[in-house]
Amino acid sequence: MTEYTQKQWYVVNTYSGHENRVKDNLQARIESFGISNLISKILVAEVEEMEVKPGKKATAKMTNLFPGYLFVQMIMTDEAWYIIRNTPGVTGFIGSSGGGAKPFPVSEDEMENIFRRLGISETTVVATFTLKDHVRIIAGPFSGLEGTIESMDDSTQTAIVLISLFGRDTPTEINYMDVEKL
Repeated sequence: MTEYTQKQWYVVNTYSGHENRVKDNLQARIESFGISNLISKILVAEVEEMEVKPGKKATAKMTNLFPGYLFVQMIMTDEAWYIIRNTPGVTGFIGSSGGGAKPFPVSEDEMENIFRRLGISETTVVATFTLKDHVRIIAGPFSGLEGTIESMDDSTQTAIVLISLFGRDTPTEINYMDVEKL
């Protein structure tokens, strides 16, 4: 029996729109088969977004960043692999070439990026910039833009960067990891 010894993150393919149902099914199977020591976390990458319609009250809705996918932290054993693959709604693992080949885990850096997008990152970033420094945004929708640090919040790991949009300085909240000092 081939097995790895440490828990790593893997991507499980599901029917799109059924991610939470598959997560519930998988959690029930983990309990019934008694393999909670092998599979520790199941993540549906959802973020809350505000939906605003003219003349109506704003409503919050959950949006899946990766429709059709779950992230599972597990020790890859034949047993755990079999139980997940045979869970109702699961169509397979991403990174498996088929023919009985086990999938490749997701890198720690990629998972950290996902955690940051979900606001659950545990990594603490030490800022290499200070107030009034000139910086460049290196990731996200404002990537490539330059601005000035207006304020910093170490508890949320975010900085308010004044960037020029349409000829006007616009304060924009950016994660520390997405900013570099010029």
